[in-house]
Amino acid sequence: MKKRILSGMRPTGKLHLGHYLGVLANYVKLQDEYDCYFMVADMHALTTKWNESGSIREYRREMALDWLGAGLDPQKSAIFCQSDVPEHAYLFTLLAMITPVSWVERNPTVKEMIRDMDLKDNVNLGLLSYPVLMAADIMVYRAEVVPVGKDQVPHLEFARELARAFNHTYHVNLFPEPQPILNEFQRLSGLDGRRMSKSLGNDIVVSDPPEVTAKRMMTAYTDPLKVRKDDPGHPEAGCVIYQYHKLLQPDTAPEAKTQCEQGCLGCVAHKRSVAAMVSERLVGFQERRAAFAADPQSVDRILVEGREKASVVAAETVRMVREAMGI
Repeated sequence: MKKRILSGMRPTGKLHLGHYLGVLANYVKLQDEYDCYFMVADMHALTTKWNESGSIREYRREMALDWLGAGLDPQKSAIFCQSDVPEHAYLFTLLAMITPVSWVERNPTVKEMIRDMDLKDNVNLGLLSYPVLMAADIMVYRAEVVPVGKDQVPHLEFARELARAFNHTYHVNLFPEPQPILNEFQRLSGLDGRRMSKSLGNDIVVSDPPEVTAKRMMTAYTDPLKVRKDDPGHPEAGCVIYQYHKLLQPDTAPEAKTQCEQGCLGCVAHKRSVAAMVSERLVGFQERRAAFAADPQSVDRILVEGREKASVVAAETVRMVREAMGI
């Protein structure tokens, strides 16, 4: 039997190029090798967007469209919304009973979110207990593997620790300790050189038309010392356009690097060229996405079918947990 995967993303807006080339491309590969459960993590979105919850329903549909456009196949993978499977919240409540407060207070995921979002003292209980809900998401499917980047491996350890604690406390071997599947994709920089993020306003939205992408690309950070075309450039010194070029067309990137260094390639021309590369890469994605968007009922049906598949496994897990705990 195939090993089972659980992974998900918070619906906080349309997905960007970093999501598409990193996370979604990996999802598409994994669905041929594993029993995959892909979750629109709308309950997690409430941990930081509790006061903007009106947009979450729209965002989760947009995310489903992006996933389907990227090539996720509902015949191979369960695609569903977290809140549509109540067992996530039920298992979270039971796991909270055996989770020491010190575990969540020292968790790097929570610390990073509080720091990055500048929440300071405005931290709700949902955010503080985020790692427990994340563990419940994984454990309710008894997932054996979870796709993560290298920087996320420590975050997965919380779920592994909680699985060990449950098995030890109740003398069962119910939960596997989920192992990481490393995604080697290098995090994509945003247009300003920082990490790509909608909140920073430096992203390239993959569902945008080519003319919007081209306009956005004109704002990308390049070598500030290369003022004119014939100035010698330094593409390796933080030039975002060159980074995108290496990723999208690695075979032609060395030539572009040489031309830039010799003053034969201007930044504006290079931006236009790379914008065309991005749009070309996204043609298939946008065609598939548009087809699903034109048939909203098909998306609803896919989410219902994914929920039904997920619910079967989740309900069985909760039944076994209740039996183990004696409730």
